[in-house]
Amino acid sequence: MHARLGVPKQDKRVSNENGETFQHITVMLNEAVQALVQNPDGFYVDGTFGRGGHSALVLEQLSDKGRLMAIDKDLEAIAHAGKRFADEPRFDIAHGSFAQLGEFVTERGFFEKVDGVLLDLGVSSPQLDDPMRGFSFQHDGPLDMRMDTTQGESAAQWLSHASEAEIADVIFTYGEDKFGRRMAKAIVKEREIAPIETTARLAKIISEANPSWEKGKHPATRAFQAIRIHVNRELEDLERCLDRALDSLKVGGRLVIISFHSLEDRIVKRFIRKYVKGDEHLPRGIPFTQDMLDQRLKAEGKMSKASTAEVEENPRSRSAVMRVATKLK
Repeated sequence: MHARLGVPKQDKRVSNENGETFQHITVMLNEAVQALVQNPDGFYVDGTFGRGGHSALVLEQLSDKGRLMAIDKDLEAIAHAGKRFADEPRFDIAHGSFAQLGEFVTERGFFEKVDGVLLDLGVSSPQLDDPMRGFSFQHDGPLDMRMDTTQGESAAQWLSHASEAEIADVIFTYGEDKFGRRMAKAIVKEREIAPIETTARLAKIISEANPSWEKGKHPATRAFQAIRIHVNRELEDLERCLDRALDSLKVGGRLVIISFHSLEDRIVKRFIRKYVKGDEHLPRGIPFTQDMLDQRLKAEGKMSKASTAEVEENPRSRSAVMRVATKLK
């Protein structure tokens, strides 16, 4: 018998591979799992395991027949899952991007049989708070920013060779920062003096190039976010994942997505709208039935946001937006 959803006490302290602990609070935990799990005997995918907050509650809702597959790029997340769910036969985790969701699901024999896919697109607190990961300017550390440190270029490596125009485009497009060109020019100038290899140095360069500091926001916030999105191919992977998730779901399966950035939410919103609306290329003037529209998704209500109480407890949840859709065909 699956457990009823309550308000479980979250495990807010997690450790990295060096034994250092960081606070982590799962955003919109109950709302997401309640929307996701409709069949306790089903097969579910947590495409962004993080530190397992959503996964743990999903498992509480499943029967002995239910199963949960998680995915994460981060080797520290994989290690954490191995320890936290070592004795849980209904759970397994794949190392990789959620863009590979279709591949992972097919390997397990559940293509077109998935009951629900959950994506929490936020960067986990341990990643942000650990100086050695290079995601944040709050503490100095190596300028890495990769979620999967086993592949791809680090932020430092990319900044060492990217053209001024490319850097400016990334900061403007992904960070929505109108001073991207000034920042890019400063980065290229400074890297000629010495390689930019630490978060503190990059933050200083960007801050000094930013002529208009926003109240209550570090002047390097948008640029750091933009570089992280680029280094990890976050938006490209999201677009690929959405297509594969829809194909992998069974009819009646749920897609639950929590976004934290306007660019992410825009991609999710357009994707759901596209398949709710159906085929837009039918010839004008020709009668057609609703079935001919090939509508593949039904939106479950409007988008929802974190409650006031949750935002007070966890300020990082302030920008969270959750969208839910059900597969029709």
